[in-house]
Amino acid sequence: MKLFNILAILITLSAAFSYLNHRFIRLPTTIGLMLIALLVSLGLIVLSPLGLNLEEDARLLLNSIDFDETLLHGMLSFLLFAGALHVNLADLARQKWIIGFLATLGVTGSTFIIAFITRWVLAALDIQLPLIYCLLFGALISPTDPIAVLGILKKAGVPESLETKISGESLFNDGVAVVVFLVFVEIASGHHEITVGSIAGLFIKEAVGGVGFGLLIGAVAYWMLKSIDNYHVEVLITLALVTGGFALADALHLSGPIAIVVAGLLIGNHGRLLAMSDQVREHLDTFWELVDEILNAVLFVLIGLEVLVLTFNRQDVIASILLIPLILLARFVSVGVPVVILRIIRTFSPHVVKILTWGGLRGGISVALALSLPPGKNREVILAITYAVVVFSIIVQGLTIGKLVRRCQESLEIEPRGLSME
Repeated sequence: MKLFNILAILITLSAAFSYLNHRFIRLPTTIGLMLIALLVSLGLIVLSPLGLNLEEDARLLLNSIDFDETLLHGMLSFLLFAGALHVNLADLARQKWIIGFLATLGVTGSTFIIAFITRWVLAALDIQLPLIYCLLFGALISPTDPIAVLGILKKAGVPESLETKISGESLFNDGVAVVVFLVFVEIASGHHEITVGSIAGLFIKEAVGGVGFGLLIGAVAYWMLKSIDNYHVEVLITLALVTGGFALADALHLSGPIAIVVAGLLIGNHGRLLAMSDQVREHLDTFWELVDEILNAVLFVLIGLEVLVLTFNRQDVIASILLIPLILLARFVSVGVPVVILRIIRTFSPHVVKILTWGGLRGGISVALALSLPPGKNREVILAITYAVVVFSIIVQGLTIGKLVRRCQESLEIEPRGLSME
């Protein structure tokens, strides 16, 4: 299928589903889009025995889209830059320790906890999955996606400090989790000897190299932005930064996600303050907000439609049902340990671990990484479980996180904005 036709169908579906959600259902946009797409997909499956060929046409469309390539090497760079562009560095600096712990210790701890839990559960169900694939599953399911939940948290009156924790963690844990995943992929492929030194070397090259490269390309873009005052050219420079910077980082085997986040933080703070006029800033913000909204709409529609090309069996369903609460428990531990450690030097609300745990939604990154695995039985098992976890996360957690926040506020018997999440 031609690229233009694919884009036309996806954007048309996104527009139609957005209209239905806004006009009739009124769920948070991303959750509503995914739910409608999922229901449409299930409807096509149910109607298939009646002789309709729409399910086959939909599968043809989805099979012509390389989901992991589209997201990991297409949408992701734009989404991360758009998110980083509006994160205040001063707020981020105040939360640097908890964000740093969650994005490193939290992600790696969650990866190993989930890996061993998964191995135990699957073995009990007589599903044979090698340990390295359990580690790959742990790495791909650990990163959180705040897109669907941040709007709900704001409406619930969550303090900015907690919003900063969630958005800051997600921006960096996406990059860290992708690096961890790639390290395990290298090990699984046999290209590297499995030693602490080799793993540390790969991690440092990808992560630390990504930070350095992000600072470099961000500084170059900053210098260019500061030397002119023309919003057409400056928007184009940021587009080049995102696309060219991500592609070059990938070619150099550095972490593209981490590089783009760092560059986005630099442009979004020092660049916005010192290198842009008010007119440029307004146009730049409008452009990237629009890009962010469109790509998120398309992404969540794709997630909902992806069920058409997945295969589920009875064991996969049982494994998913058992693993969903255990993965939440792993998230609780991986969030709780850093908070307990940092309580030595600062104060946290008694409910912050609950909110960070339940608000840590899984999203498109997890599905894309699962789809990037080599074809085979191991991939099919991981993909089915990943999809079930993501759907539960977005629909159930996403629709109830606001109630949890309000309940936590009520338990403290204080005004909504008085809840201290420091």
